[in-house]
Amino acid sequence: MTSADLPAPHDAAASDRAPAAHRTRIKLCGLSTPESVAHAIALGADAIGLVFYPPSPRSVSIAQAVELTREIPPFVSVVGLFVNATPQWIGEVASNVSLTLLQFHGDETPGQCESLASVAGLPWLRALRVAPDTREADLIESAHRYSSASGLLFDTHVDGYGGGGKVFDWSLIPAGLARRAVLSGGLNAQNVSEAIRQVRPFAVDVSSGIEVPGAKGVKDHARMAAFVSAVREADAQ
Repeated sequence: MTSADLPAPHDAAASDRAPAAHRTRIKLCGLSTPESVAHAIALGADAIGLVFYPPSPRSVSIAQAVELTREIPPFVSVVGLFVNATPQWIGEVASNVSLTLLQFHGDETPGQCESLASVAGLPWLRALRVAPDTREADLIESAHRYSSASGLLFDTHVDGYGGGGKVFDWSLIPAGLARRAVLSGGLNAQNVSEAIRQVRPFAVDVSSGIEVPGAKGVKDHARMAAFVSAVREADAQ
């Protein structure tokens, strides 16, 4: 009998091993103080989001952003959120702040996203705003249009650009897009578990859901911890 005739060795441990659970990545967005950034890192957040849109109450200056990212450890992404930004503004921010990824949250076309990202030399996410009359087919079409994006962030359509704390109909997100999906829009510690169960997104993104009630831009460390804990519990289930 040759070695080719021998049965394959049985790995009892491997056969009894349960499939690895999916780990939903977490982005905590709109951080504006060193304390909140440090807390996000301590909680194990995969990414922090910095807003470079001056009209937003969560916006930070370049000087603030430099300070906030000074102690970012390896493998924690820094996402810069922009709304209808000029190439000059993108370039100025990217040349001073150690960003990992750009997030376009305005009315940027696919061509504009690609052009702006090339200025920074960084990959990018495209936020897709889901309105009450949005159809699943609309999201599929948008996904095709923005096919060169690293991912798609699904947010609720509100007046202005994001951070409204409103939830949209999660069932509109096709299962085929979930592996690219960053789910946002009104998430908090109370509803994120159900959102993960329904959508199975690659990542979740929260801003207003981890803030002191009525104080836009002021992060509540207890709510941050509760949100991360709820995501981890949802993954374990």
